[in-house]
Amino acid sequence: MSNPLLTLAKVAADWRQRALSDDIEWSTRRAVLDWFATTLPGCLLSPATNLAEAMGPGRGPGNAVSYVDGKMGDARTAALLNATASHIVEFDDIFKDGGYHPGTSTIAAALALAQDRQVSLEQFHRAIIAGYEIGCRIALAIQPSHYTFWHTTATVGTIGSAVAAAMILDCEERAITHAIALATSFAGGHQQNLQGEGMAKALHPGHAADAGILAALAAANGVTGSIDSLDGAKGYAAATSVSSGNWELALDRIGVWAPISHMTIKNHGCCGHIFPALDGLKYLFAENALSPDDIAAIHVAGYGATETMCNRPDPKTAQEARFSAQYCIAAQALTGAVRLGAFEPDILERPDIRAFMRKVSVTEDIELTSAYPGKRMAKIAVRLCDGQEITHFQKTRKGDPEDPLSDEELITKFDELAGSVLHKGALNDLRQTILNGTTLPGAAPLVAV
Repeated sequence: MSNPLLTLAKVAADWRQRALSDDIEWSTRRAVLDWFATTLPGCLLSPATNLAEAMGPGRGPGNAVSYVDGKMGDARTAALLNATASHIVEFDDIFKDGGYHPGTSTIAAALALAQDRQVSLEQFHRAIIAGYEIGCRIALAIQPSHYTFWHTTATVGTIGSAVAAAMILDCEERAITHAIALATSFAGGHQQNLQGEGMAKALHPGHAADAGILAALAAANGVTGSIDSLDGAKGYAAATSVSSGNWELALDRIGVWAPISHMTIKNHGCCGHIFPALDGLKYLFAENALSPDDIAAIHVAGYGATETMCNRPDPKTAQEARFSAQYCIAAQALTGAVRLGAFEPDILERPDIRAFMRKVSVTEDIELTSAYPGKRMAKIAVRLCDGQEITHFQKTRKGDPEDPLSDEELITKFDELAGSVLHKGALNDLRQTILNGTTLPGAAPLVAV
């Protein structure tokens, strides 16, 4: 097989002039709308606010907007802060086959640099499409083993961000090649920082966006990396997965389909590994006219990551609760949804939710694990107080390409999440600019509620 780095760089460079279909153009606008939906609520929360304060004295001049503190400055700082904010409330998009959130860092890097360099909307869109293409395909090559120790959004996100930034800089194929190569050395973010109470997880895509821009700037100015950095014996794939990468899978039909048109848009504000259980239980409750008082016990058998990441029976913080199947299932049962409000302090401590959590158990089902990451499924067993047991096999997640959010549902999500931060006029203007405009979105600080 030919060198995958050279193949990927050529495909990225092709997006500089390749015709954009209506589907790809609209998918890109949807991705940007969803990025703002998940980013703006995070701008009010730690660790984005902490980081904005920390970065204040060192911020350089520029035209890039940090939505966290409403200040304009250099692209790297804006990308760092905005990408961090975009990962906090756990609503960011997913490339499920690669176990990867591409938008959080890729769009942050592309937008900050596009604003700073004042490029066209078309160039901004092309940068996002190429960044998604390369990042998602590299994720395919190294998953699922990569996820054992590494946070794909942090690691692959660095590479996707580098490609997007190189496109904004109008790099040709050779410079894009070296931007990818350099980014493989900058990529980092391990799984242990996804556990417990720490704040590091949200900083992962922030660092990825910042480091990706650094890689692109370096490559654009003649800094080179190893051409074998992706698939070499001591390269990125070999160092972070069980082999030197499944490049046949990663490059399958390259140039025929674009990953940005195959994204999952989140319908719940928590870890995606909990989604099949939430969707399945919503179906069971509606189908059987159940109320929380009817439930004696709920058992969820999921794929491996559902158990290892989300079997958290006693979360202490909002961030932990977003990764607790027990909490999210109880919150949905008793409040009707797992959206932003489910993680407010008064909801987190509700005695009825805490009591319901004790009814929920989670285990791994090897059969479902073998189908991961391409399929995200759950087997659900509900025991009622009268002794009856009902079961359901949830084969899809709402928001996945197999069951996508409609445009109306996405706009509702945007209005709900971004509307928690913006005045109605600013909200409407931003939505209109993203979906129908001809200029870069959010090119000035947004008006907060």
